[in-house]
Amino acid sequence: MTPEPGGDGAARSAGRGRLRASHADREQVIERLKEAFVQGRLAKDEFDWRAGHALASRTHADLAALIADLPARLPTAQPSRRPIRSRSANTTLKRGARVIAATTALTWVIWAGAVSSQADGQALGLLVWCVTFIWLGIVTLAGAVMLESRKQQRSGGSYRQPPAKAVSPPGA
Repeated sequence: MTPEPGGDGAARSAGRGRLRASHADREQVIERLKEAFVQGRLAKDEFDWRAGHALASRTHADLAALIADLPARLPTAQPSRRPIRSRSANTTLKRGARVIAATTALTWVIWAGAVSSQADGQALGLLVWCVTFIWLGIVTLAGAVMLESRKQQRSGGSYRQPPAKAVSPPGA
């Protein structure tokens, strides 16, 4: 820990002045110098000179001399950070998109084959019609599942359908 000029740290530093400084002590002094530079208290060349001497310092007294003319560190209020909600990868949406893409590609291949084929037109037309109908069902089903999943994701997973209203018989 580095001594704080003008505070209790200065009184403590008198006894620590001859003690050898650690890498962590040097880094703390460099951090103080950086803060002073950012605040405009040190010029660039003076910051470079002091940082170089901080790295070469051997004792706490050497380090204290480098920051003696800087004001004591004031406790700064940390800005309150809102927790960042991590976006969980919605695998249902990804899988649904893959299913739609794969079935669409397969349907295109079948359509391309049917258009370029010299085979019997009626049987080929029936095959294309069936494949297209199945493709439409898959896209509709996958899309509905994806929309439901998206609703649940947006509501935080607590999405529930409202209860059905009771229907009274006519004339009651």
